[in-house]
Amino acid sequence: MRFFFPDVEEMPVPPGHRFPAVKYRLLREMIECEAILPPESLTPSPVATVEDLTRAHSAEYVAAVLDGTLSPDIVRRIGLPWSPALVRRSRATVGGSLAAAREALGHGISGQLAGGTHHAHRDFGSGFCVFNDLAVAALTMLEEGACQRIAIVDLDVHQGDGNAAILSGQAGMLVVGIQGERNFPFRRVPGDIDIELPDGTDDRAYLDALADVLPAIEAHRPDLLLYLSGADPLREDKLGRLALTHEGLAERDRMVFQMCRRRGIPVSIAIGGGYAVPIEASVKGYANTFRVAREVFEF
Repeated sequence: MRFFFPDVEEMPVPPGHRFPAVKYRLLREMIECEAILPPESLTPSPVATVEDLTRAHSAEYVAAVLDGTLSPDIVRRIGLPWSPALVRRSRATVGGSLAAAREALGHGISGQLAGGTHHAHRDFGSGFCVFNDLAVAALTMLEEGACQRIAIVDLDVHQGDGNAAILSGQAGMLVVGIQGERNFPFRRVPGDIDIELPDGTDDRAYLDALADVLPAIEAHRPDLLLYLSGADPLREDKLGRLALTHEGLAERDRMVFQMCRRRGIPVSIAIGGGYAVPIEASVKGYANTFRVAREVFEF
């Protein structure tokens, strides 16, 4: 059983930038220091190929990202300055989701210490997302015949407009999201199931909403569940607007994993957004997702 991490340098961002690039390093350090995952399970993510990327993105967009010729408008939409390090990390993030999907099919559970870049569309990136790792993983698994039915369960506080734009209507796909109703993106692309929550939603209301949607996920009978967990529903998150505690966030994860374990659904984790101040609160939320996964799946 393996879990993946992008073994590349941090992407450079200007001082004071809203994107906390340091969180990936801090998460890996916490996972290792607290032995949250078996040390031998941590594996560098492979790099996604151009062929992988063009399953979900246009060839023109992929080429522009790789050679640094994106238009200023698309760079602004992504919200991160272009750099070779950004390209390397983005390709490793997609490669990590692909590898984790395959690993989950073989072992029941996997994931990566990154991923969940659900705002990237076919022809452009957005919201700190360059390539859409879960869309690439889902389309690859369907194209290869490894799966007939896949569910994306997106519990990041921001609606996964890129997932919906690329995957909704695709045979065998179910795209589910629970998100803040007054949050980014402000132009939504509807998924198959979207649950919109008001500002200040607490643990109980959130968990009730999740309980209401789980039967529809089970009814889809997915061969694979791609779980975008997200730490940004936490009340400490500066971009989140919801009010979950760490205990509520961990119970959310437990409900998803217990459903998968009970129904025999392989699940692959991507961590999604987290923008707490201090960022250590987000890192704790991410780490707890893997802690709960190990508890439920008993590995």
